Amino acid sequence: MGIGDWGLGTGELGRNSSLSPLSPLTPTLREADATSPPAPSSSPAPLRVFPLSPNMQIPITLLIVVLLAFYVAWNLGANDVANAMGTSVGSKAITLKQALIIAGVLEFTGAVLFGHQVTATLATKVANPELFAATPQVLVIGMVTVLISCGVWLQIATTRGLPVSSSHAVVGAIAGFSWVALGVGAIDWSTIGSITIGWVLTPVISGAIAALFYSQIKHWILDQPHQLQQLQEWIPWLSAVLIGAFGVIVIPPFTQPIHNFLIAEFGIYIPPHDIPLVIGAVAAVALTIFSWRQLEEAEEQGSRGAGENTKIYLAQSPVPNPQSPIPNPQSPIPSPQSPIPSPQSPVPNPLESLFARFQVLSACFVAFAHGSNDVGNAIAPVAAIVYINHTGQVPTNNITIPLWILIIGGAGIVAGLAVWGKKVIATIGENIIALQPSSGFCAELATATTILIASRLGLPVSTSHALVGGVVGIGLVQDINSVKFQTLKGIAAAWIVTVPVSAVLSAVIFRIAQMFFF
Repeated sequence: MGIGDWGLGTGELGRNSSLSPLSPLTPTLREADATSPPAPSSSPAPLRVFPLSPNMQIPITLLIVVLLAFYVAWNLGANDVANAMGTSVGSKAITLKQALIIAGVLEFTGAVLFGHQVTATLATKVANPELFAATPQVLVIGMVTVLISCGVWLQIATTRGLPVSSSHAVVGAIAGFSWVALGVGAIDWSTIGSITIGWVLTPVISGAIAALFYSQIKHWILDQPHQLQQLQEWIPWLSAVLIGAFGVIVIPPFTQPIHNFLIAEFGIYIPPHDIPLVIGAVAAVALTIFSWRQLEEAEEQGSRGAGENTKIYLAQSPVPNPQSPIPNPQSPIPSPQSPIPSPQSPVPNPLESLFARFQVLSACFVAFAHGSNDVGNAIAPVAAIVYINHTGQVPTNNITIPLWILIIGGAGIVAGLAVWGKKVIATIGENIIALQPSSGFCAELATATTILIASRLGLPVSTSHALVGGVVGIGLVQDINSVKFQTLKGIAAAWIVTVPVSAVLSAVIFRIAQMFFF
């Protein structure tokens, strides 16, 4: 099979077919081959599929498409995944190197295990599949333009440190080429409407959850005279909330296999709907015990750190000589040659040290959820193209995503984060407000919770929207003056322009492609 056949699907749609892109009643190849009177001059000019060279083989073309998808995933990793880890790095809970490792593992795992659902949705929605059914080759070229335009725009945003939404870019790009190819009716406006609602509500809900959660922690723990004692009492609740949120999104797909395994191997019967509760309870208890031990160690380290500072201060303080003249109290005291640490020098805060450990867990949850949700933005076009190549038909329903496509998307995300993610991490983690591990934990937990709620409702959301909303919610509780609104203006502007920019880019690239292939 040559590349020309691959571009069109199977033999049902030949290279020389005359297919109109503007009508859902476009004739098939057999009808087009039949003798028929010429179309009226008022009708749109038909598409002529460019006869590609039969000597070129599918692997070469498929390799080009895969490289484009990897390029988009690369930019997505540098931008969106950096958003997921930005608050942890900004609060100094983990280093940039640790963030790269954690995000790399969990993003890849989330993409491979749970990325097929979002990928299938994006591959079969936004563009109206009914209007593309007679011309699958148009959808193929359109999906290639989506990859190019999204990759270009995400790279531009990443180099400027703007945490834009890859969902905006993909939706805008699909809408852009669809409009140019088949008109305004080629866009599924109901899907666009639901996506837009998700975009608007995501930062609001995340900010509200973060503000509510952080205000409770601030009131019951941070503002109390005995913070460590209060934290020790709250650890079981924090563990239950964190493990519960993570378990709801991860465990349900595995409940039936776990149920069957327990019966077959151990003869233990646990109803499938109770398995998440059992696993969550065990994990919450284990995390509580582990956190109590970590709190004791952090408290001991803080005490030792304060003691060492006091010893150093006393050792380096000048010892008065009894035979030396008494200095004039009004004269300035000369500073010693070696630096003297102040008694107020920062020492390890056991409270924030433990919250830093909780924040690492919340960052893992965000990274895993992001990988499962946003990998579809990079590989959905590839999935649609491969489906058309194998079946000759436009995907109109949920499709099975090959594992190798998910792996490519996950690998591209990890590579992009490792190479380009530092700048965007700084933007969200440090340039909106100053974060401590306690506030960063609340922002990430709010983000993960928002994504989870939206996923359960079937609403596609943006991770960058949720994280920025969560960080701003924290700032409103701390001090509204601490929020750097100048940074927010740049982020909001990037959000607003992403859809039209990606749509125009995709439309222009598609129009250029028409000159060569149609």
